[in-house]
Amino acid sequence: MEENRCKFWLPKKNRFCANSPLNDSQFCGNHKPRSIEQWIPCPIDPSHSVLKENLESHVKRCPLLKQAQSLSLQPFYQKGINAGKEEEEEDYVSSEMKKNVVYSMTVTQFCKLINKIESVHASTCKDIWESYKVPEACNMWIKREVDRKLPFQEKHVAQQASILGNLEDFGVIKSSVGSKEADSQGFCSDDSNFVHAVIEFGAGRGYLTQMLADCYGFDRVFLVERKSYKLKADRSLRQKESLILERLRIDIEDLNLNAVESLRGIPYLAIGKHLCGPATDLTLRCCLSEQCNQGSVQDCTSNANLKGLAIATCCHHLCQWKHYTNRKFMSDLGITKGQFHAMTWFTSWAVDADHGSDLPDITDCSLQLQSIYYSEEKQCFGDIHGVEDVVRSMKPVERAVLGFKCKQIIDVGRMMWAKEHGLDTQLVKYVPSGISPENHLLLARHAKCL
Repeated sequence: MEENRCKFWLPKKNRFCANSPLNDSQFCGNHKPRSIEQWIPCPIDPSHSVLKENLESHVKRCPLLKQAQSLSLQPFYQKGINAGKEEEEEDYVSSEMKKNVVYSMTVTQFCKLINKIESVHASTCKDIWESYKVPEACNMWIKREVDRKLPFQEKHVAQQASILGNLEDFGVIKSSVGSKEADSQGFCSDDSNFVHAVIEFGAGRGYLTQMLADCYGFDRVFLVERKSYKLKADRSLRQKESLILERLRIDIEDLNLNAVESLRGIPYLAIGKHLCGPATDLTLRCCLSEQCNQGSVQDCTSNANLKGLAIATCCHHLCQWKHYTNRKFMSDLGITKGQFHAMTWFTSWAVDADHGSDLPDITDCSLQLQSIYYSEEKQCFGDIHGVEDVVRSMKPVERAVLGFKCKQIIDVGRMMWAKEHGLDTQLVKYVPSGISPENHLLLARHAKCL
């Protein structure tokens, strides 16, 4: 009887799988070894994968099929509207593919790329400063004077409070604490700039908006999130009598804000905490691209209804050239598509360990690489036989600094893109790296919202 069982060992149960093996294998269907190439993204929702051999049957019974069909009927759904235009169709570039781009370089090419990154960073990333804020308006959250049923994690509250504090400091929202002039909604009080709505992109459970509602107040909320979550802030938000809440379960890539009937003509603030990878680029396009003339950034004007924006960026290793808003910025700096993907791969080095207080001690991570570059010209490699060996020879802190510099260059390009679309912009570090190494905050405001 043992011979008719699957040969896959279950260590927790201390026995072999009890299922019968397939005719052409020693394993059952669940445990048959398969290569990565046999898995492909589901065409209904690429967030999960399916075996090629099961694709036809999976599409008919995918749990997300009904949701996708329902979403396609919504007036604000427009497939790929915020994806960005590419001259030719381009597939998703995985982390493995990005690594292969780097490791396929010669040592000379690799070191020249590092030198280019150093030069670009020195010339473009001068105005990024620390801006850690704890606004008085958020004291009720800081002191935990809110509903005890709401989840409280100190590091998340610190990040949320600093995002709101920076918005207040930038003149986008106003606190009513100690101010007779502040309006009841806490926003720019000029009638032409009065903000009635807040849109949180990549909202997750919506607790950034929850803090904003508790501490500043406003009329209506839109939470944009493609996934379903438990323990959402929605129930607490709906208890506020004067607040209207609408959750849009849709990918930012496919959201046409102009077609959201309940938002039409309403001034709004756009926020997002840790918008992963290309989600930041998709959000910027979602808010700013609708009035652009095709192919001309110079002729673009910002959406008149967008009064302010605050996006905490993260996961730059997931960024894609096809989605990146400011490809022109990179191209003008001499950075190619392949080099951009290499830079996004480097960014993972910034957050792959706790580098702590070592970071300030490293001022120029290209020094070691420079000596390797010259040694190759002299045909004296030592123990270095390729880029993979160069990477291994770098100290963790050196890799971290390089990763942070790449992150800053990517975010500066986004900031410049928003500025070219008529907004006043800033890029700041809104919390210490000890709270979160993903600490870049992109701020923007309508020029009249002062």
